[in-house]
Amino acid sequence: MILHYKCPGCGSDMSFDAASGTISCNSCGRQENIENYPEQLVTALFEEDEVKEYHCNNCGADILTDAHTAATSCSFCGAGVVLADRLSGNLAPVKVIPFKLSREEATKAFQKWCKKGRLTPKGFMNADRIKSITGLYVPFWLYDLNSRVQVNAVGTKVRTYTSGDYIYTETSYFDAFRDINLDYIKVPVDASEKMNDQLMDKLEPYEYGELKEFKTPYLAGYIAEKYNYTEGELLPRAKHKINSYIDSYISQTLGGYRTVTYKDKQIDTRSVKSDYVLLPVWMMSYDFEQKEHIFAMNGQTGKIIGKPPISKRKAFMWFSGVAGGTFFAMKCFSFIVGGGFW
Repeated sequence: MILHYKCPGCGSDMSFDAASGTISCNSCGRQENIENYPEQLVTALFEEDEVKEYHCNNCGADILTDAHTAATSCSFCGAGVVLADRLSGNLAPVKVIPFKLSREEATKAFQKWCKKGRLTPKGFMNADRIKSITGLYVPFWLYDLNSRVQVNAVGTKVRTYTSGDYIYTETSYFDAFRDINLDYIKVPVDASEKMNDQLMDKLEPYEYGELKEFKTPYLAGYIAEKYNYTEGELLPRAKHKINSYIDSYISQTLGGYRTVTYKDKQIDTRSVKSDYVLLPVWMMSYDFEQKEHIFAMNGQTGKIIGKPPISKRKAFMWFSGVAGGTFFAMKCFSFIVGGGFW
């Protein structure tokens, strides 16, 4: 089943407008509040086909998608379509953060970001070489986690004092026990096998106060993926993401000791709650010197992640400048010492 949003006024295509937060008509400019927009009832079941064929309600053309696409656009008429049978039942997201940056805003922000690169080639900073920019809703699981931590350790405190002609060092040993209860709210893990996990991690944080109840009009005009991994399959990764925070918290509670040696550390992390959500990402393809460079932008905050090309000439000049500055500072220091300022 295809959901195709038509303007009640003129019958033209409608899509989600990031600037106004409404579903907007591309022709007459009519805007509809999504919160009050009637949601179509979807009862179709998802079929696990490698490729599935749909028919565009706008022009009648065939739309071929892979098994993981939930929203796309018609290649013939360009209309944004939502594949409703891939958003029903246990495939229905609970929440969504709508795009806050429009395509135009994302393009300008990316171009501005490119110009800040101190070591990027001049042509990369000045030329408009954006090959494509795609608004993509990426599937995530948001976990509420609880960690029960028990630690047995030995801490030392060292005291140094002088008695007569001797200097004494006294080391005291203490048994330390910690019983800690930690709660972590909304730990995100991307659930799409197509997306690079490290890239998605670096796009964090999202402002989860702007999560909205999922409604399909938010997807109109964008591409959306359904999850490839269940909440149970990704729970180990969610636990791994908070390990460093747990270790840091334990260290803070043992901060009064000179050294700490752990005898036993038990961490039991469990999922309290998990929600399937869609988060906005702009994916950008940039051509430079016959190579394609991929960048990602947080569609809510504008944070950009990617590796731009490096100019060998600029890099050489920069490192030469650093080395020269260090050498100059060393000469000045030698002059002051030699001049009798000690």
